[in-house]
Amino acid sequence: MNEKKARIAVFVSGGGTNLQALLDAQQSGIIHSGEIVLVVSSNPTAYAIERAKNHGVPSVVVSRKACGSQEAYEAGIRAALEEYRIDLIVLAGFMSILSADFTSRYPERILNVHPSLIPSFCGKGFYGLRVHEAALAYGVKVTGATVHFVNEIPDGGRIVLQKAVDILPGDTPEVLQRRVMEQAEWHLLPAATEMVSAQIVAASV
Repeated sequence: MNEKKARIAVFVSGGGTNLQALLDAQQSGIIHSGEIVLVVSSNPTAYAIERAKNHGVPSVVVSRKACGSQEAYEAGIRAALEEYRIDLIVLAGFMSILSADFTSRYPERILNVHPSLIPSFCGKGFYGLRVHEAALAYGVKVTGATVHFVNEIPDGGRIVLQKAVDILPGDTPEVLQRRVMEQAEWHLLPAATEMVSAQIVAASV
């Protein structure tokens, strides 16, 4: 039996609810072709670091501010990825933009979850609550989440999975954000991570 697993790094910036969904999915066996071996945080005070510690996963903090330049920042991240021999990167609430130079080094090896049905409400400037504010302002009746590969175009990489979520009367951006996370993001991201991990393992046999 092939016990090889894809080595996964999860990139975080904040509370780490998507990281928690990934860790829980690994524990329950939903993610079994990959293993989270590293958490990379752009924020030294991110609660996600605590979540990683609680699951015995090492974390490193690489701060854009502390590094001084985008080049130094990305070099610091790459050094950590090389040290831990990372096969797959999963962006889980990572609020830092990665350059085309960085993303081009990992073609179809970086996954991101975006809180809308791409191509709606995506691209430059659409992140966090802004996405849900835009959906409500536009009056759409259905939103959702998309897991896609990351390339040099913001939210422009190939779509891996999508799930629709209904918008309900009286929704606020905060209420909608929570529903999209609970009904879509926390299911899609683990499923896509397992799917891509399985492909990586199959390709390496």
